[in-house]
Amino acid sequence: MRFGELEKTLIGISPRTFSMRLASLEKFGIIDRKVYPEVPPRVEYKLSALGKTLEPVLKTMNNWGISFRGK
Repeated sequence: MRFGELEKTLIGISPRTFSMRLASLEKFGIIDRKVYPEVPPRVEYKLSALGKTLEPVLKTMNNWGISFRGK
């Protein structure tokens, strides 16, 4: 996904903070970042192989959050 697409899915986080979080996730190998040599520049992000191992944990956390929303 592109930065703008990801950003639209978030609430309550500034673009600068979001950009810093993406950089941290890339640094730790959780996501892969691909820069395309285009004008204007295009950058896409995806889960790395390591990041994909976190999917079950993240889904469980998401389900937990949904079940306790509004309590």
